[in-house]
Parts: sequence; structure tokens; C-alpha cells
Amino acid sequence: MTKTNNAHILLIDCTDKKGLVYRITELLYKNNLNITKNDEFVDNKKKHFFMRTEFSGKLDNQQLIAELKNILPENANIKLNPRRKKDIVILATKEHHCLGDLLIRYAYDELNANILAVISNHNTLQPLVAKFGIPFHYISHQHKNRDEHEAAVLKALAIYEPEYLVLAKYMRILNANFVKHYNNRIINIHHSFLPAFIGARPYQQAFERGVKIIGATAHFVNDDLDEGPIIAQKVIEVNHRYSALDMAKAGRDGEKIVLAHALKLVFQDRIFIHGNKTIIF
Repeated sequence: MTKTNNAHILLIDCTDKKGLVYRITELLYKNNLNITKNDEFVDNKKKHFFMRTEFSGKLDNQQLIAELKNILPENANIKLNPRRKKDIVILATKEHHCLGDLLIRYAYDELNANILAVISNHNTLQPLVAKFGIPFHYISHQHKNRDEHEAAVLKALAIYEPEYLVLAKYMRILNANFVKHYNNRIINIHHSFLPAFIGARPYQQAFERGVKIIGATAHFVNDDLDEGPIIAQKVIEVNHRYSALDMAKAGRDGEKIVLAHALKLVFQDRIFIHGNKTIIF
């Protein structure tokens, strides 16, 4: 029997049923657990219930989960996590802005995560990562097909066993076999022009079309390119005075902010993935 005194976060989603909030909170009370924050939401169209509860106290994890299963619908998903920093590995290519921002937040204990390593298919950012004393793995994609390169990346990841992967402008498309190893545990950031401005030089494309807003989107990665559940977004107004370079600079600032915000939500266990959507508390 494993007992802890740490603060915990309980995530439950299931078919909606009358009295669920009462039953769950009553059970926590009977186990002498103190609720410090509680949020719930019901998708009335799909009749689906979501609840996130922060609590503290001494508990037996397995026993509590078993007791919850006895009072919840059969399709209930239950996650019981201690409040602690998540272990992550960052994947990057050549662009420094997102990686650099995360490294600084990590150095000043603002990330709520342990960066175990950085992996890149270029060695451009190795000097930057070295300043923070974090292992850097240069795994070139040259002379390798996609499967061979991803197998090498997975081998490096196996050393660290991260809970999440963060794609900090990692400019490689991940195939389904790779993604399945980290299902709903890969977070990506990209410019919000997709699918309108895909491929190379998106800011130049946007400039030529005279767009009036640019932005960034953070999302979970799935088998569909840049179509995974969205976590956070930000838009920035621009006008005819912005050059393509100005747009790119503004876009990079937006990407840093959105990625950091998305990771905060993920690492605090505030997100439910339901189909291809997110419910965020």
C-alpha cells in the first residue's frame, strides 16, 4: 500500500449522470481528503461529464480509484496525478526562439517541468543548449529515410522516458508509428496560417496576400498533419506597413507566448482530450 501526503489532481470524464459531483466529493470527504479547487463541465449535446479536482491529504491511490469506479458510470476515465513537475524532452531544428524561451523559463523555475534533453536533426542550437547544462542529441536526418531517422530519435528518447515531447519548431513531419509511442503526449507549435499558407515561406505568402491578422496555434500531435486537438491560440493584428520580415518577427513572439501558455495548461493537468477537441479548466 502506497500512501502519500502530496497534493493531487483528479481528472474524471464519463457519461453525464445526476448527482456525479455530489458522489465524487462525498467520496473524497469520506477518505478525509481536502478539496482545494474544483471545476466541472457537461457537454449537453453529447451528455458527457468532465471534472477536475485538486485535493490534499493522505491516500491510497489504488483504493481511491477502485472506490471511484464503484460510483461512476462504466465508461468513466479516471486519472489521479500527484502535483509535480513533468519530465519532458524538447525536439528542435534550427529556429531558436521557442527553444530559447523554454530554456530561460526552465532556468528560472517557471516551466513546471524538468527538461531532460534536447534532440535536434541539426547541431545549430547545441551551443545554446550547452549554456543551460542540458544534454543535447544531434541526430542527423541526412542519408536516412524517415523511418530510420525516427527509430534513432526513439532510441534516444528511450534513455529518458519522458512524459511529454515538445516540438519547439521541429520542422519534421512525424509518422504514425512514431506518434503512437506518445499518444496525446506530443505538443506542437506553428503559425496560424495553416491550411491557408502551407509549405515554405508562410510569412512571405501572407505578406503577398495582404493579411490583416497573424498568429500561432499550439496543439497535440496526431496522425493528421497539424490537425490535432487545439490547446491555445493567439492572433496579432498587422497592416500594410508590415513587411514579411516584420510579420515573421511578430509571429515568432506570438509562438513563444502561445507555446508557453499551452505547456502551462498541459503540465498542470488542466486538459481533457475529447475526440479532436480539448476541454480546458
